[in-house]
Amino acid sequence: MHKNRVIIASLAGGAGVAALLSWRSVRKLIEPSSPLSREPDEVEQVAAGQVAIVVNPSKSQAEAACHAVRRVCAEAGLPEPLVFETTVDDAGQGGARQALQAGCDTILAAGGDGTVRAVAEVIEDAEATLGILPLGTGNLLARNLEIPIDDVHTTALLAVRGRVRRIDVGHLRLQHLNGTEADHAFLVIAGVGTDADLFDDTDEQLKRRVGWLAYSEAGLRQLPGQRKRVSFQLGDGPWQTRRVRSVLFANCGKLQGLDFVPEAKLDDGILDAVVLSPRSAAGWVWIFLKTAFRAKNEIPVISFYKTKKVSLRCTEPMNTQIDGDPTGMVNTLQAWINPSALRIRTA
Repeated sequence: MHKNRVIIASLAGGAGVAALLSWRSVRKLIEPSSPLSREPDEVEQVAAGQVAIVVNPSKSQAEAACHAVRRVCAEAGLPEPLVFETTVDDAGQGGARQALQAGCDTILAAGGDGTVRAVAEVIEDAEATLGILPLGTGNLLARNLEIPIDDVHTTALLAVRGRVRRIDVGHLRLQHLNGTEADHAFLVIAGVGTDADLFDDTDEQLKRRVGWLAYSEAGLRQLPGQRKRVSFQLGDGPWQTRRVRSVLFANCGKLQGLDFVPEAKLDDGILDAVVLSPRSAAGWVWIFLKTAFRAKNEIPVISFYKTKKVSLRCTEPMNTQIDGDPTGMVNTLQAWINPSALRIRTA
């Protein structure tokens, strides 16, 4: 009995030491101030005039989606929609520009999150309205907007005739290792570190066969690894240094049924930064359990911050991603939010 008590005490002591080390090594960043969220902008409900579809023809439901839009337009007495196809070299920006030049006021993105983002980059801050026909693997923005992803006719109806609202658009400016800079818009979550390694490491053939589960397979391979030293600046505050595995920049927070960033809202004018610093696979399990069970208590391996912008410097190169698409290795980046910059049709 005494031996068992000694063992239990030793385990408890070890757990306590591990927790203390976690708290010491994953200190929360000092926030200069907490920015106030803003009220969503009111949007005048305007019926669609000329509709365009920017479609990824490689998606299995692409033809059915276009047919559904044509049917909705015919039933509403609207002109035949214009159709622009994406290519390997053009994710949808070119088609969106042609649609604007043709005078289209409603531009539908028919494809995955990459197609949606490409169209949004072009019509951001414009009077044109985005409609979503989710045909991809993740369909993250559609899920956050509660747009059905398994009913092509319903999504076509919402994309053409749904309620218009304004949402924020995130931006990520990357300084690549060769000295070039790139500015990407994102609508869901961008990130640097292990999350980007996961997307970069996902087997594309497996992804085509099993969909979202392919990310889980890649995630298991990314659990081991070392934290890396990065320097943060929240807003215009002081630079602070921490060791992390990932830093996420969230415009909204739902990922495949998990409310990963519960307080992130698409229309609050705020960027939600998430710092993940697990020391081992057990830390990732801790994060998963907190997320899955929606636990309110804070844990040392994940911290949330509300800000207008974040600047980040890495002591060694780290991978980046935007809405699940790899965007290369960087040493420096800035993330910020453009409030109410995109008109979108939804339920």
